[in-house]
Amino acid sequence: MRQLGSLVRPILEFCAALGRRLHFLVTSLTLIPSTLARPRQFVEQLFYVGSVSVILIAVGGLFVGLVLALQFYTALSRFGATSSLGGLVALALLRELGPVLTALLFAGRAGTSLASELGLMRATRQIDAMEVMAVDPMRRVVAPRFLAGILAMPLLAAIFSAMGVLGSYLIGIKMMGLDPGVFWSSMRHEVRFHADLVNGMVKSLIFGVACSLISLYEGFHARPTAEGVGQATTRSVVISSMAILALDFLLTSFMY
Repeated sequence: MRQLGSLVRPILEFCAALGRRLHFLVTSLTLIPSTLARPRQFVEQLFYVGSVSVILIAVGGLFVGLVLALQFYTALSRFGATSSLGGLVALALLRELGPVLTALLFAGRAGTSLASELGLMRATRQIDAMEVMAVDPMRRVVAPRFLAGILAMPLLAAIFSAMGVLGSYLIGIKMMGLDPGVFWSSMRHEVRFHADLVNGMVKSLIFGVACSLISLYEGFHARPTAEGVGQATTRSVVISSMAILALDFLLTSFMY
Protein backbone atom coordinates (compact mmCIF):
# COMPACT_ATOMS: atom_id res chain seq x y z
CA MET A 1 0.00 0.00 0.00
CA ARG A 2 2.90 2.33 0.76
CA GLN A 3 4.40 1.75 -2.69
CA LEU A 4 1.00 2.23 -4.30
CA GLY A 5 0.57 5.49 -2.40
CA SER A 6 3.97 6.74 -3.59
CA LEU A 7 2.88 6.07 -7.18
CA VAL A 8 -0.57 7.62 -6.87
CA ARG A 9 0.47 10.74 -4.92
CA PRO A 10 2.34 12.46 -7.80
CA ILE A 11 -0.63 11.85 -10.09
CA LEU A 12 -3.02 13.36 -7.56
CA GLU A 13 -0.73 16.35 -7.02
CA PHE A 14 -0.51 16.92 -10.77
CA CYS A 15 -4.30 16.76 -11.13
CA ALA A 16 -4.72 19.17 -8.22
CA ALA A 17 -2.23 21.64 -9.74
CA LEU A 18 -3.93 21.39 -13.11
CA GLY A 19 -7.32 21.97 -11.49
CA ARG A 20 -6.05 25.10 -9.71
CA ARG A 21 -4.74 26.52 -12.98
CA LEU A 22 -7.96 25.73 -14.82
CA HIS A 23 -9.94 27.44 -12.06
CA PHE A 24 -7.65 30.46 -12.34
CA LEU A 25 -8.18 30.52 -16.11
CA VAL A 26 -11.97 30.25 -15.89
CA THR A 27 -12.11 32.98 -13.25
CA SER A 28 -9.95 35.28 -15.37
CA LEU A 29 -12.10 34.68 -18.44
CA THR A 30 -15.33 35.38 -16.58
CA LEU A 31 -13.94 38.72 -15.38
CA ILE A 32 -13.11 39.97 -18.89
CA PRO A 33 -16.54 41.65 -19.42
CA SER A 34 -16.12 43.66 -16.22
CA THR A 35 -12.63 44.64 -17.37
CA LEU A 36 -13.99 45.92 -20.69
CA ALA A 37 -16.57 47.93 -18.76
CA ARG A 38 -13.68 49.86 -17.19
CA PRO A 39 -11.26 50.24 -20.11
CA ARG A 40 -8.80 52.64 -18.50
CA GLN A 41 -6.97 49.96 -16.51
CA PHE A 42 -6.97 47.60 -19.46
CA VAL A 43 -5.57 50.23 -21.86
CA GLU A 44 -2.83 51.13 -19.36
CA GLN A 45 -1.82 47.48 -19.02
CA LEU A 46 -1.99 46.93 -22.79
CA PHE A 47 0.36 49.86 -23.30
CA TYR A 48 2.66 48.62 -20.55
CA VAL A 49 2.76 44.98 -21.68
CA GLY A 50 3.13 45.89 -25.33
CA SER A 51 5.54 48.81 -25.09
CA VAL A 52 8.10 46.96 -22.98
CA SER A 53 8.37 44.30 -25.69
CA VAL A 54 8.12 46.24 -28.96
CA ILE A 55 11.82 47.02 -29.35
CA LEU A 56 12.86 43.48 -28.47
CA ILE A 57 10.28 41.99 -30.85
CA ALA A 58 11.15 44.34 -33.70
CA VAL A 59 14.91 43.80 -33.45
CA GLY A 60 14.45 40.05 -33.04
CA GLY A 61 12.18 39.87 -36.08
CA LEU A 62 14.59 41.89 -38.20
CA PHE A 63 17.55 39.63 -37.45
CA VAL A 64 15.50 36.47 -37.88
CA GLY A 65 14.44 37.72 -41.31
CA LEU A 66 18.06 38.49 -42.21
CA VAL A 67 19.21 35.02 -41.18
CA LEU A 68 16.31 33.26 -42.91
CA ALA A 69 16.95 35.11 -46.16
CA LEU A 70 20.64 34.22 -46.10
CA GLN A 71 19.99 30.56 -45.34
CA PHE A 72 17.15 30.16 -47.84
CA TYR A 73 18.97 32.04 -50.58
CA THR A 74 21.98 29.74 -50.19
CA ALA A 75 19.79 26.64 -50.36
CA LEU A 76 17.57 27.86 -53.20
CA SER A 77 20.52 28.99 -55.33
CA ARG A 78 21.61 25.35 -55.65
CA PHE A 79 18.39 24.56 -57.49
CA GLY A 80 18.01 27.84 -59.36
CA ALA A 81 14.88 28.73 -57.37
CA THR A 82 15.95 32.00 -55.75
CA SER A 83 12.77 33.62 -57.13
CA SER A 84 10.84 31.76 -54.40
CA LEU A 85 12.76 33.46 -51.59
CA GLY A 86 10.05 35.97 -50.67
CA GLY A 87 7.27 33.42 -50.42
CA LEU A 88 9.36 30.94 -48.48
CA VAL A 89 10.45 33.50 -45.88
CA ALA A 90 6.90 34.82 -45.50
CA LEU A 91 5.49 31.32 -44.97
CA ALA A 92 8.13 30.48 -42.37
CA LEU A 93 7.44 33.70 -40.48
CA LEU A 94 3.65 33.71 -40.63
CA ARG A 95 3.11 30.02 -39.93
CA GLU A 96 5.74 29.19 -37.32
CA LEU A 97 8.59 31.50 -36.45
CA GLY A 98 6.55 34.66 -36.00
CA PRO A 99 4.05 33.35 -33.42
CA VAL A 100 6.48 30.98 -31.66
CA LEU A 101 9.48 33.30 -31.32
CA THR A 102 7.25 36.23 -30.39
CA ALA A 103 5.68 34.14 -27.63
CA LEU A 104 9.08 33.03 -26.33
CA LEU A 105 10.36 36.60 -26.29
CA PHE A 106 7.13 37.76 -24.68
CA ALA A 107 7.46 35.12 -21.97
CA GLY A 108 11.03 36.20 -21.25
CA ARG A 109 10.28 39.92 -21.18
CA ALA A 110 6.66 40.77 -20.39
CA GLY A 111 5.85 37.45 -18.72
CA THR A 112 8.61 37.80 -16.16
CA SER A 113 7.54 41.39 -15.55
CA LEU A 114 3.97 40.31 -14.81
CA ALA A 115 5.08 37.45 -12.56
CA SER A 116 7.53 39.58 -10.58
CA GLU A 117 5.02 42.44 -10.25
CA LEU A 118 2.32 40.22 -8.79
CA GLY A 119 4.89 38.36 -6.70
CA LEU A 120 6.04 41.63 -5.14
CA MET A 121 2.44 42.60 -4.50
CA ARG A 122 2.01 39.29 -2.71
CA ALA A 123 5.27 39.72 -0.76
CA THR A 124 4.39 43.26 0.35
CA ARG A 125 0.87 42.17 1.37
CA GLN A 126 -0.87 44.41 -1.14
CA ILE A 127 -3.06 41.55 -2.35
CA ASP A 128 -3.96 40.66 1.24
CA ALA A 129 -4.85 44.31 1.88
CA MET A 130 -7.20 44.28 -1.11
CA GLU A 131 -8.96 41.22 0.23
CA VAL A 132 -9.30 42.84 3.67
CA MET A 133 -10.88 45.93 2.03
CA ALA A 134 -13.32 43.68 0.10
CA VAL A 135 -11.62 44.45 -3.23
CA ASP A 136 -11.38 41.40 -5.47
CA PRO A 137 -7.69 41.17 -6.52
CA MET A 138 -8.61 38.92 -9.44
CA ARG A 139 -10.90 41.61 -10.83
CA ARG A 140 -8.65 44.56 -9.94
CA VAL A 141 -5.18 43.17 -10.67
CA VAL A 142 -5.29 39.95 -12.67
CA ALA A 143 -8.08 40.45 -15.24
CA PRO A 144 -6.74 43.67 -16.88
CA ARG A 145 -3.25 42.18 -17.21
CA PHE A 146 -4.64 38.91 -18.51
CA LEU A 147 -6.68 40.57 -21.25
CA ALA A 148 -3.80 42.91 -22.14
CA GLY A 149 -1.44 39.97 -22.56
CA ILE A 150 -3.92 38.13 -24.80
CA LEU A 151 -4.44 41.07 -27.15
CA ALA A 152 -0.81 42.23 -27.15
CA MET A 153 0.53 38.93 -28.46
CA PRO A 154 -1.06 39.03 -31.97
CA LEU A 155 0.02 42.66 -32.38
CA LEU A 156 3.59 41.81 -31.40
CA ALA A 157 3.58 38.76 -33.68
CA ALA A 158 2.50 40.98 -36.58
CA ILE A 159 5.37 43.37 -35.83
CA PHE A 160 7.80 40.45 -35.67
CA SER A 161 6.66 39.06 -39.02
CA ALA A 162 6.72 42.49 -40.68
CA MET A 163 10.26 43.16 -39.48
CA GLY A 164 11.26 39.68 -40.63
CA VAL A 165 9.92 40.38 -44.12
CA LEU A 166 11.83 43.68 -44.08
CA GLY A 167 15.02 41.82 -43.17
CA SER A 168 14.51 39.33 -46.00
CA TYR A 169 13.87 42.25 -48.38
CA LEU A 170 17.17 43.85 -47.41
CA ILE A 171 19.08 40.61 -48.00
CA GLY A 172 17.26 39.40 -51.09
CA ILE A 173 16.95 42.66 -53.01
CA LYS A 174 19.53 45.08 -51.63
CA MET A 175 22.30 42.56 -51.00
CA MET A 176 21.70 39.64 -53.40
CA GLY A 177 20.23 41.68 -56.22
CA LEU A 178 16.92 39.87 -56.72
CA ASP A 179 14.23 41.57 -58.75
CA PRO A 180 11.76 43.37 -56.42
CA GLY A 181 8.76 42.38 -58.54
CA VAL A 182 9.69 38.71 -58.44
CA PHE A 183 10.28 38.89 -54.68
CA TRP A 184 6.88 40.43 -53.86
CA SER A 185 4.94 38.40 -56.43
CA SER A 186 6.36 35.19 -54.96
CA MET A 187 5.20 36.26 -51.53
CA ARG A 188 1.75 37.22 -52.79
CA HIS A 189 1.42 33.94 -54.67
CA GLU A 190 2.51 31.66 -51.83
CA VAL A 191 0.84 33.27 -48.81
CA ARG A 192 -2.84 32.47 -48.33
CA PHE A 193 -4.99 34.62 -46.10
CA HIS A 194 -6.81 31.94 -44.10
CA ALA A 195 -4.30 29.09 -44.09
CA ASP A 196 -1.28 31.23 -43.26
CA LEU A 197 -2.16 34.67 -41.94
CA VAL A 198 -5.31 33.84 -39.94
CA ASN A 199 -3.92 30.59 -38.54
CA GLY A 200 -0.74 32.40 -37.48
CA MET A 201 -2.82 35.01 -35.63
CA VAL A 202 -4.87 32.26 -33.97
CA LYS A 203 -1.64 30.64 -32.81
CA SER A 204 -0.35 33.88 -31.35
CA LEU A 205 -3.68 34.49 -29.61
CA ILE A 206 -3.57 31.07 -27.94
CA PHE A 207 0.07 31.61 -27.00
CA GLY A 208 -0.97 34.91 -25.44
CA VAL A 209 -3.56 33.13 -23.30
CA ALA A 210 -1.00 30.53 -22.17
CA CYS A 211 1.82 32.98 -21.40
CA SER A 212 -0.42 35.46 -19.58
CA LEU A 213 -2.14 32.73 -17.57
CA ILE A 214 1.09 31.05 -16.46
CA SER A 215 2.88 34.29 -15.58
CA LEU A 216 -0.05 35.72 -13.63
CA TYR A 217 -0.76 32.45 -11.85
CA GLU A 218 2.84 32.00 -10.73
CA GLY A 219 3.11 35.60 -9.57
CA PHE A 220 -0.28 35.59 -7.83
CA HIS A 221 0.52 32.39 -5.90
CA ALA A 222 4.19 33.16 -5.20
CA ARG A 223 5.50 32.67 -1.68
CA PRO A 224 5.70 36.10 0.03
CA THR A 225 9.49 36.15 0.21
CA ALA A 226 12.27 37.41 -2.04
CA GLU A 227 13.21 33.82 -2.84
CA GLY A 228 9.60 32.96 -3.59
CA VAL A 229 9.26 35.85 -6.04
CA GLY A 230 12.44 34.79 -7.83
CA GLN A 231 11.29 31.19 -8.07
CA ALA A 232 7.88 32.25 -9.39
CA THR A 233 9.52 34.39 -12.08
CA THR A 234 11.78 31.52 -13.11
CA ARG A 235 8.89 29.05 -13.20
CA SER A 236 6.84 31.40 -15.35
CA VAL A 237 9.54 31.49 -18.04
CA VAL A 238 10.25 27.76 -17.99
CA ILE A 239 6.63 26.61 -17.96
CA SER A 240 5.59 29.20 -20.56
CA SER A 241 8.37 28.14 -22.93
CA MET A 242 7.48 24.46 -22.65
CA ALA A 243 3.77 25.21 -23.03
CA ILE A 244 4.41 27.30 -26.17
CA LEU A 245 6.37 24.51 -27.85
CA ALA A 246 3.82 21.86 -26.91
CA LEU A 247 0.89 24.01 -28.05
CA ASP A 248 2.68 24.81 -31.30
CA PHE A 249 2.93 21.11 -32.12
CA LEU A 250 -0.73 20.50 -31.31
CA LEU A 251 -1.97 23.53 -33.22
CA THR A 252 0.20 22.79 -36.24
CA SER A 253 -1.04 19.18 -36.39
CA PHE A 254 -4.66 20.42 -36.40
CA MET A 255 -4.22 23.41 -38.74
CA TYR A 256 -1.93 21.97 -41.37
